[in-house]
Amino acid sequence: MKVTSRVTAALLITLLAAGAARADGDAARGEAKFGDCAACHKLEASANNVGPSLHGIFARKAGEIADFRYSPAMKRSGISWTPETLDKFISDPQSLVPANRMPYAGMASAADRADLIAYLQNATK
Repeated sequence: MKVTSRVTAALLITLLAAGAARADGDAARGEAKFGDCAACHKLEASANNVGPSLHGIFARKAGEIADFRYSPAMKRSGISWTPETLDKFISDPQSLVPANRMPYAGMASAADRADLIAYLQNATK
């Protein structure tokens, strides 16, 4: 194997390993990212605000909190919240659920979304 081929292979392995590590997200960085959400969402059970409480989000379907007024679009979306569906929603809420009431343009960075979701997986239990 040529030196350049070994260097290329080593670089590729390093990049793949770094990508796999980022796929899980960093909860500490995610806590800081939650600041973008905290103006509208709370983490405590039954603590609805402008947006619904995020407590238990990964164990429910969209539009299920009885004492929160969801948009008709969110109620009929059929979404079950998983890390994957939340990632898609946070990326572009209007694209995943057109006509929902969340006035948020989306979080463009996949790494930021992964960090936020890692934080939410712990903080919303």
